[in-house]
Amino acid sequence: MNSNIVFRNVEKSDTRALWEMMNSLDYETKFMMFEPGERPKRLDKLHKVVDGAVDENNLFFLALDKSEIIGYISAEIGAVRRNKHSAYIVVGIREKYQNDGIGKKFFEKLNEWAKQRKIIRLELTVLCINRVATHLYRKNGFEIEGIKRKSMYVDGKYIDEYLMAKIINL
Repeated sequence: MNSNIVFRNVEKSDTRALWEMMNSLDYETKFMMFEPGERPKRLDKLHKVVDGAVDENNLFFLALDKSEIIGYISAEIGAVRRNKHSAYIVVGIREKYQNDGIGKKFFEKLNEWAKQRKIIRLELTVLCINRVATHLYRKNGFEIEGIKRKSMYVDGKYIDEYLMAKIINL
């Protein structure tokens, strides 16, 4: 791993830089939700997400190269009693930093966070064509539970998504 890379929890002051990183990621990959130029610059909305991570025990963990945000993992705990035992995960890593151990570090942090909060189910979705991410998730204990058929529309084609989950035995 690049020795310049630093990991830390998100801070309220990161909102603008985080949006800029996410927007850049939209141009680098077809595997995130937004197409290039489509991400709304709603810093107020993103600021609420960051506040939720800082104030409400959701996870938002960053990787930085010097002061530039190059990746993140977020996990949002279920909002009601029936799903407070689960969390939905989103991961984004800038292309030139992939396969550099960042994903491994993110999932170590995720596991530690989940155990501290007694989260027993972690879940995410990933495009079926995203073999690199699917491999990372499987390597970290996630299993495919189902397929969301024609879930995304990318480059004029409907693409299926895997629904993946990991059960943590406390």
